[in-house]
Amino acid sequence: MNKMLVFSLLFFFFLLPALVSSECTCDEDADDRDKIEALKYKLVAVASILIAGAIGVSIPILGKVIPAFRPENNVFFLIKAFAAGVILATGFVHILPDAFESLSSPCLPEKPWGEFPFAGFIAMISAIGTMMVDLLATSFYKNSNLTKQKPVNSDEEKEVHVHTHSTHGHAHGSVMLTSSEGNDELDLSRRRVISQVLELGILVHSVIIGVSLGASESPRTIKPLVAALTFHQLFEGMGLGGCIAEAKFKIKRAALMAIFFSLTTPIGIAIGFGISTVYSETSPTALMVEGIFNSAAAGILIYMALVDLLAADFMSSRMQDSPKLLMGANIFLLFGAGCMSLLAKWA
Repeated sequence: MNKMLVFSLLFFFFLLPALVSSECTCDEDADDRDKIEALKYKLVAVASILIAGAIGVSIPILGKVIPAFRPENNVFFLIKAFAAGVILATGFVHILPDAFESLSSPCLPEKPWGEFPFAGFIAMISAIGTMMVDLLATSFYKNSNLTKQKPVNSDEEKEVHVHTHSTHGHAHGSVMLTSSEGNDELDLSRRRVISQVLELGILVHSVIIGVSLGASESPRTIKPLVAALTFHQLFEGMGLGGCIAEAKFKIKRAALMAIFFSLTTPIGIAIGFGISTVYSETSPTALMVEGIFNSAAAGILIYMALVDLLAADFMSSRMQDSPKLLMGANIFLLFGAGCMSLLAKWA
């Protein structure tokens, strides 16, 4: 899974710009172009998005330092519900409409793009593929745990002889290791798969919006995007950070995933700026690449938000047994989805 993330990043950073830098077949609006003024806003965008993303993804991970943010506390559940609403709105309100707009553009050939809803189809296939990866990874970890913990008797318990020493004597005892430990390990492994697949979906979208912003030379277009994308990264970072915290990665692994998320959009902006002279957002190649990857990212995020984030938490016994927590989680879910949906007015 880590190798897949690395190869995906290499593709988006190095091959995507080459794919989208084709000639334009539709006329672009040449008004309101000011490279110097646009560059100022791009530099502000890089700094603000970088800081906001780092803060957002770090808040849930700080549970090891701040007790209130630990996964076993109700505050963490509320933050995760808010973040799940953000991710769900990102898929439905931000990415999927952009994909439909790109793949139904008049700049694309009527055949086949105008005769079939490719955006929805690709999003559906992406969601199904995410489910398959989720199931296969979970099955793999389950089978590997079963081979490690073969039951000794019918109760699937293993007796371990334990020696304890003290200054006054030598004692013997036994400890019973049950299969519940294996279930905990399986749940932890699944959460790690969830966090990595979720980050992959977010990174795809982040690179695309970064390249689009970096390639724009219109201050009027960039100005509202700076604030919108700053909050966008903050909220998305909270969602991803919550999953990383629950996965209980080691410090280095968690820091690496947080750094990847924080840097992706700023690097995308830098790439967009570098190819701004040859990049055309209305060229057929750019529209197809952006539309296909946006569709795939939307399918990943929608599946992850509904199945792995919302269903897993809202159907848990802890949530069902606490009406106050359930009510608070629903409110935070709607608030997160509403805030992210509102940002679609500007980004």
